[in-house]
Amino acid sequence: MTAKTTGLRFLKMHGLGNDFVVVDARGARAPLESGTVAAIGDRFRGVGFDQLIQIRDGADADAVIDFWNSDGSTAGACGNGTRCVARLLLDEVDADALDLRTERGILRAERAGDLIRVNMGTPQLDWQEIPLAQDADIDALPLDGAPSAVGMGNPHCVYFVPDAEAVDLPRRGVETEHDPLFPERTNVEFVHVIDRQSLRMRVWERGGMITQACGSGACAVAVAAHRRGLADRQVDVHLDGGVLTIDWREEGVWMTGPTALVFEGRLTDEFLSGARG
Repeated sequence: MTAKTTGLRFLKMHGLGNDFVVVDARGARAPLESGTVAAIGDRFRGVGFDQLIQIRDGADADAVIDFWNSDGSTAGACGNGTRCVARLLLDEVDADALDLRTERGILRAERAGDLIRVNMGTPQLDWQEIPLAQDADIDALPLDGAPSAVGMGNPHCVYFVPDAEAVDLPRRGVETEHDPLFPERTNVEFVHVIDRQSLRMRVWERGGMITQACGSGACAVAVAAHRRGLADRQVDVHLDGGVLTIDWREEGVWMTGPTALVFEGRLTDEFLSGARG
């Protein structure tokens, strides 16, 4: 027997294991609410995701995309998620390039052979834009380890360490995420330099989780490493889930990598009714 499924259609996608629920809200569908997003994000009672992405109609771009964390809070940027949605829409219209509007602004996305690349925009390097709670040297914050701060539409705190594998990621990540220096909390990256073209990164994402990859985090890491003289402007960032190529150009930070469409599903009316309380 199958449940009646007149509810909400969604897609499950990932980029390097950074996984997403994608909801198409173009047309007349009402936008999602925070409580529903959090219920879908529950990996035991819902679907589970690192971020949920909603696609909406756009007037000045091919589409508008919104991001949520699994706790129901909003996120201003998500690089791998942007690439996943770009792949869907490029396939839909059989095109090689398109523009997506996010809270970060309009982002250009393109095919790169079997991969998808997106211009994540210019990094935010002013303490108020990142944002920080006070004026500080963004290349050596007043925290143990003197990490860097970079904004990519969301805040990032980047620690350069001898061995990223040896870091107690849950402890260090949650401590930094909630440090008073970050009024909107922060994503936290731990990085060691392999060579000037290669970095190893592990990430604690804002909202309380370790993820396989973080696209905006990889961009922030590349920017921070170059600013500190540790790496070139184009680098391969090695994450738990695979490799992203980051290229910090004059017009913005380009990120290139794979995407995967895993399955299509439909949330039941029963689930959605309970999620709305």
